[in-house]
Amino acid sequence: MWDDAFPSFLIGLREGLEAGLIVSVLVATLVRADAKSRLPQVWTGVLAAIALSMSFGAVLTFTAASLSTAVQEAFGGALSLVAVAFVTAMVFWIRRSARSLAGEIKEKVTEALTMGAGVLVLTSFLAVGREGLETALFLWTTARAADESAGPLTGAGIGLVLAAVLCWGLYRRVLSINLTRFFTATGAVLIVIAAGVLGYGLRDLQEGGVLPGGTAYAVDLSGSVDAGSWYSTLLQGVFNLTPTMTWLQVVGYVGYLGVVMPLFVRGVRGVAPVASATPALPVQGTPPLPTPTRPHPAWLIPVAVVAVPVVLAGLVVVLAHPEPAGGETVAVSAKDCGQGFTAPEPGRQTFQMRNTGDQTSEVYLIDPATNAVYGEIEGLAPGTTRDLVATVAGGTYAWRCVPSDGKAVTSKAVRVGGAVGAGAVLPVSEQDLAGPLRAYKAYVNRGLATLVTQTRKLGDDVRAGHLGAARADWLTAHRTYASLGAAYGTFEDFDQKINGRPDGLPGGVHDKRFTGFQRIEYGLWHGQSAGELEGLARQLTDDTAGLRKAFPRQDFDASDLPLRAHEILENTLQFELTGDTDQGSGTGLATADANLSGTRELLTVLRPLLTTRAPRLLPTVDEDIARLQALLDAEHRDGRWTPVDRLGRTAKARIVGAAGQLLEDLSPVPDLLEVRKSA
Repeated sequence: MWDDAFPSFLIGLREGLEAGLIVSVLVATLVRADAKSRLPQVWTGVLAAIALSMSFGAVLTFTAASLSTAVQEAFGGALSLVAVAFVTAMVFWIRRSARSLAGEIKEKVTEALTMGAGVLVLTSFLAVGREGLETALFLWTTARAADESAGPLTGAGIGLVLAAVLCWGLYRRVLSINLTRFFTATGAVLIVIAAGVLGYGLRDLQEGGVLPGGTAYAVDLSGSVDAGSWYSTLLQGVFNLTPTMTWLQVVGYVGYLGVVMPLFVRGVRGVAPVASATPALPVQGTPPLPTPTRPHPAWLIPVAVVAVPVVLAGLVVVLAHPEPAGGETVAVSAKDCGQGFTAPEPGRQTFQMRNTGDQTSEVYLIDPATNAVYGEIEGLAPGTTRDLVATVAGGTYAWRCVPSDGKAVTSKAVRVGGAVGAGAVLPVSEQDLAGPLRAYKAYVNRGLATLVTQTRKLGDDVRAGHLGAARADWLTAHRTYASLGAAYGTFEDFDQKINGRPDGLPGGVHDKRFTGFQRIEYGLWHGQSAGELEGLARQLTDDTAGLRKAFPRQDFDASDLPLRAHEILENTLQFELTGDTDQGSGTGLATADANLSGTRELLTVLRPLLTTRAPRLLPTVDEDIARLQALLDAEHRDGRWTPVDRLGRTAKARIVGAAGQLLEDLSPVPDLLEVRKSA
């Protein structure tokens, strides 16, 4: 988590120290002026600044959450640019002002003492508020870049606590810090971090459609850099440098560093050296000033200055993130489906779905004209209530309730005015999958026919004692079987016989129940004789022939196709790319290559359905497949595959990273092509 925490730790430490120094000077000036009774006015201003900063952070968080995905990207990108501007200005300002900070603040406090309580409150509020707003904005930006990581907030908290300790030490004169050097060093690091935030913000603006060039990549190391490695995580967390960056990101990053860093370094060299840059806190006493009488309760001003920003922020959040219309609860059952549903306001809405029936049900928010699904809940038990979150735009909406043992019921439709724009998933029926299923079954039938021929040749070579040829036969046949991955669930007991593993068997690799490809692999690469393997090879031929004969009559569930699009490569990552299934041949990459071919074939039959539902998905997946294929091909030289355990660290990281990226991009397929009841 430290990689995400470091930028926020640094900004928390710098801004906290800056604000803390100002507060320390304020307090020291009042104490030495014998005006301790005015200290509550300082703390009132500080509390108001903290309340304003936290309220600002809440407004950023909740208003962004109520926006569509594209607008969120644009909103976050714009604020990232603002944060970069603020941080840059802060770095240059504190570099110039560190030496004279105490004198400037003392002068302002002296003026405020002669002008009443309100001016002193305002002085402390403005002095601390600026740093607070900058901190809130920068933290929001870094937290958004870190997604769900708690690192940014943790780092900022540690930085602020450390800053408070340092300021206390300076105030009590138990510490001496050369602040000029401190702010110079941290300023240089912050400039590098700000360059990363700028690049991240530009990418957000591209993804939000504000800036062009979202697919014009200047750097694409996703196929050669493991995104989960410690160094990749560190670079992304601290500097926002990602394996894939567009030309605009690179130009922005390099341009910012090329302009800002030289200006900062040149300014540092132009500063005359001083013996100590720690601001001297006031030590000379000033004549005591009379404390003005308070015609109002002492608690009134603190409560008011803290409450006002909180109330205003709450109003902004409520207006930007409305509750469901009337706080409605929508009934889910065959009898009461949709009861309580009224036309919602456009925007992100949360509906409370309560199952008022006696059966577990599914419920969908749909467009009744097209059956497109905007949101869904599965497995809603009787008497329970769950939230369904969906984005509503102009259009017609209705609820479809599907009891576990009953007919689907559709509620009365309501019309929502405004522009059309809410994303929905077109439903898929078993009829829609019938064509792809027929095409894939034909592919499997052809593959099984080839497999039977190949296993017979394997058996013939084993029986003749040609074990070298048998090893080549084994790999050819095993790759054919591995390319039929989407049908594994349909093969029933045949899969365990043909490609079972020794895991869990009492005798391990020597157990009599261990048969098929992996058992023959163990024997061929562990010096077993042809006589020992002949029976196993004959059994494999019989089992593949039996599978070919049984397959046309086996029940192949059409809904398995979308699931296998994700699961084939999931198993590849778990078994083949870890070497877990290798029984001595070192051909894990060859099997991974066959699995990739099987995935490609499956996507071919599903392509018409995916193109109409997610037109941007397949081009991305195609690029991922090509990248992984190229990496696998690079490890296939002179007819030999590099064993997984002999892969170089970089090569393995590239292959695993590319497979992981493809797996992630394939993850929406099961949801996009899920069969939902429509009547």
